Amino acid sequence: MSTLLGSLRRLVLAPSLEEVTFAWRGFPGVSSAATARLESIPQAVVCGFEWGIEARDQWEVERRLAMVDSELRGFAYEGATMAFTVRDVMPGGGAHRTRDLLLGPGQPHIFLAYIGIGFAMARLPRPLWKKVLPDLSGTPYHPTMSWLAVDGYGFDLAYFHTRTWVEGQRVPEPYPWLGDRGYFTRAADQGIGRALWFIHGARAGDVSAAVRAFASHRQADLWSGVGLAATFAGGCDGQALDALGEEAGEHRAHLAQGSVFAVKARHYAGFLPAHSEAAGAVLTGLSVPDTVALADDTADGDYEIWRGRIRAHFSTEKAGR
Repeated sequence: MSTLLGSLRRLVLAPSLEEVTFAWRGFPGVSSAATARLESIPQAVVCGFEWGIEARDQWEVERRLAMVDSELRGFAYEGATMAFTVRDVMPGGGAHRTRDLLLGPGQPHIFLAYIGIGFAMARLPRPLWKKVLPDLSGTPYHPTMSWLAVDGYGFDLAYFHTRTWVEGQRVPEPYPWLGDRGYFTRAADQGIGRALWFIHGARAGDVSAAVRAFASHRQADLWSGVGLAATFAGGCDGQALDALGEEAGEHRAHLAQGSVFAVKARHYAGFLPAHSEAAGAVLTGLSVPDTVALADDTADGDYEIWRGRIRAHFSTEKAGR
């Protein structure tokens, strides 16, 4: 059962399912089977948020999330994490819902859960950001992959305020995430790159043109986000992915790095859709076991060092051909 306060929060903070569709947002292109499938992703996030913002306890949220299709369940966890983050940091929150969720049933979806924290950040005043990251000490990928929260923040800006952050190319104001103020805008650009995949309906040519429209120094991180989205969310066939790789040009290693993170995240969650495996193979040239091994073998406590080591693998491989 929902609470009155939860219902009020939902009305204020959550878009409707229709409001996240591409037509409602005014994204270019025509409706297709691919866009319909992509639209189900933000809709799953909205459902997860609504369940999390109104629920009386974690058990209820966990049961609802368990009924979501395996391919979309991680996205629903994004939404639930977003909701729990909002509830925890608001005055009077006084609980550890996010920590309990991510130490429990949300742990397999930790990569997407961090993105959900970023969605919450996009709706919270900056003074509250210092409270959004739960203490997950001792768990894998914490706090290294919490940079995906900043990625989620960038995605939210681009998806819901496209004119400002994509067409106007506004740069997010830096914030000392994990003490690194300078890297904040780069991590946000990775999320903006992911959003471009959705905004342009997984049409490789249009996505590539959108990336190239940005200032040159931002394009590498945008390509990383594109690679992550193309692999995790899918939406186009192998021929289009081949073209995407060609379009990335000098930034192809960034595209491949994003794809590696996507395969790793899907594998860690215990469900790798056929489209993710196929996209990873095209964008990286690696099998799933080799992709996961690359992610594990290059892992570092510094997020950018980890990304750089993965890119170096592809740069070295290219140089050796």
